[in-house]
Amino acid sequence: MKKFSILLFVLLIVTSCGNDNQRDDESSSSNTATSKPKIIHEFGYTLNNYKVIKDTIKKGESFGIILDRHHVYYPKINAIAKKIKDTFDVRRIRAGIPYMILASKDTLEKAEVFIYKNTKASATIVDFKDSTIIAYKYRKPIKIIEKEVAGKIYSTLSEAMDSLHLNPNLTYNVADIYAWTLDFGKLQRGDQFKLIYEEKFIDDSVFVGYGKVKAALFDHNNRDFYAYRFVPDSIKKIPEYYDDQGNMLRSQFLRSPIKFQYRVSSRFNLRRKIAYYGRVKPHKGTDFAAKVGTPIMATANGKVTESRRKGGNGNYVKIRHNNTYSTQYLHMSRRKVKRGQYVKQGDIIGYVGMTGNTSGPHVCYRFWKNGRQVDPFKQKLPAAKPLKKSLKPSYLKFIKPLEAQLDKIDFTK
Repeated sequence: MKKFSILLFVLLIVTSCGNDNQRDDESSSSNTATSKPKIIHEFGYTLNNYKVIKDTIKKGESFGIILDRHHVYYPKINAIAKKIKDTFDVRRIRAGIPYMILASKDTLEKAEVFIYKNTKASATIVDFKDSTIIAYKYRKPIKIIEKEVAGKIYSTLSEAMDSLHLNPNLTYNVADIYAWTLDFGKLQRGDQFKLIYEEKFIDDSVFVGYGKVKAALFDHNNRDFYAYRFVPDSIKKIPEYYDDQGNMLRSQFLRSPIKFQYRVSSRFNLRRKIAYYGRVKPHKGTDFAAKVGTPIMATANGKVTESRRKGGNGNYVKIRHNNTYSTQYLHMSRRKVKRGQYVKQGDIIGYVGMTGNTSGPHVCYRFWKNGRQVDPFKQKLPAAKPLKKSLKPSYLKFIKPLEAQLDKIDFTK
């Protein structure tokens, strides 16, 4: 009887374990059946169908070296390069740029697609998995979000924008908008600004840059400077910025040959005592002090008549804009344009330096009117083409909601 009880107990334990194992197997089988691999789509491909290799182009690597490493051999590589040359010049790939290889999932793992990531939002795709070779540009869908911001000047525009955690590119955009109407070297502590602008995102959360600055207001020296983006020509579709009365902000000449990272260290003065010479000597220019290497811009369209190094001027460039006006830019570290070259307003013509007779890094900006050097800040310079009278009613209607939106943005305390 005792032996029978022991056998019965052992039998019950084995049966119980067997049931538990069966339940575990059923549970495992159920989980396997329900957990399907996530389907991943990117650049128009289902990545699950390929072995995906992500890497960055190394110094000295070429398109051929990369494909050869992934089992595409040179006769095919040469055929690919020749076929796609109008869309993608494989000789121009650069070290540091990320790329992706989509390879076959068999044992050979041969490359079938090469994806060159130009930017976060765009890529060039070379597809050679079949007998047909194609290359095309791909751009990820971009989500645009409208933003508002207000700030106060304590030192410079750049520092104010940095304090708001805004990318320097937006600072450059604002500087471009007001380049003709505001002297950024004269901004005062307590000046304020408001902006309505766009930010661009891919994959919902990856920031890839700024879109339009739709409207802006600068409160400078107790005066409001409005700027509204408006497209006056529906055919050319070139946007311009106008104030609240429909006056174009852009004029024929920029106020400064440097964007905004400068201070005016010396103004046009015919009776100034120049420290370098230690005596009174006319200073027939305006000095914009900035760091060595800061880009110098042409203040208006024109033709380069001089680009050389000479005596106290150091490296300099002179531009003839028309029969009335010419400008000159002295003491460059290096020049970027040649004599006879046509330049547009805002083009980089050289970089701030200390060549010639100078005690610190700056550009001496000289301005000629009818062959005589004058102070550009005391001249009534010609404006750009104004808004057509016929467009003014539609423009005022267009800016009305933007004006109301700006009014609702509170200046920061």
